[in-house]
Amino acid sequence: MKLFIWVHDRTFHSWSMMNEPVLHEAMYSRAAAVVVAETEQEAIQLLLKRDNGWRQEDLERLRPQVMNWDTAQVVYSHIQ
Repeated sequence: MKLFIWVHDRTFHSWSMMNEPVLHEAMYSRAAAVVVAETEQEAIQLLLKRDNGWRQEDLERLRPQVMNWDTAQVVYSHIQ
């Protein structure tokens, strides 16, 4: 199994960024999704089943961080 992590921040989003991905239909400033699955497509499908507001085409466009469970590693750290 692998851990798939999508994080997107729209804090500084402007009209000049028209091609920027939008991961969810809700108006968000920061979106994050963490899914355990065998493949990226399976992770996306699991996420879509849980909440239909996620946008598949932009999840596919914004490559997730992928972590394997075979080595010790930091999974998440955050500074805001």
